[in-house]
Amino acid sequence: MDKTKLTFLGTCAADFSPRLKGEFAHRFDRDARRSSCMLIGESRLIDCGVHCAESLEIAGKDFAKITDIFITHFHRDHFAPECVERIVAGREKPLRLWCRRDAVLPEIPHTEVIRMEEGKRYALGDMTAEGMDANHDEASFPQHYLFEIRGKKFLYACDGAWFLTRTYNRLKGAGLSLLVLDATCGDYAGDYRMAEHNSLPMIRLMLPSLKTAGIIGDATEIYLSHIAPSLHLPHEQLCMLAAVDGLKVAYDGMEIFL
Repeated sequence: MDKTKLTFLGTCAADFSPRLKGEFAHRFDRDARRSSCMLIGESRLIDCGVHCAESLEIAGKDFAKITDIFITHFHRDHFAPECVERIVAGREKPLRLWCRRDAVLPEIPHTEVIRMEEGKRYALGDMTAEGMDANHDEASFPQHYLFEIRGKKFLYACDGAWFLTRTYNRLKGAGLSLLVLDATCGDYAGDYRMAEHNSLPMIRLMLPSLKTAGIIGDATEIYLSHIAPSLHLPHEQLCMLAAVDGLKVAYDGMEIFL
């Protein structure tokens, strides 16, 4: 069976590294992270923040192939209208912007806004997408995305802390193949962001319950993203720390397959 390539174009929270250069971090410094976004295959983006267009260029991706952008919420590190405008420039067929049902966003030429109804699954060729409300600043219209690609389920859960009850209930029994999880905060207790972002202790508490509910299993691949470098150990040390709990740490330019 063919596999779908997923590319972490950016893995940072909002405290962008001053060490960014015109190439991906893993070529010189995995702690130099750009704004969080991911590319599914060659045509579907998750988020389009302030660094996204540059990250696509660094990865050698063709803007014209992008057909869909799934917006997790409307903070600038996840949605920058000027980056969307760069991606859609010169095209005739509109690019689809997927967002929460009640989202307010600026009008961008050559785009079609699709407001996702809660609980509805949308078909896009070889995959489906479903929006699930997220535990984050409500004014940013946050949602996670549950994708199913050729029978494999993938949850992208950045930004957000504990799952909302209705989202947790909808995920029960999902049997995810892949989970990309917010890991903004480091390995310590007492962070004021706990209502909107995960720390490593929060993730450790969460995982057994997700397994009990059938959301994840022993074979689920779990990657940490949306990482704030100022709140974490350096990347290599963080990888060793995360591995104790069976977790992997994403970095800019990382490619995985689903």
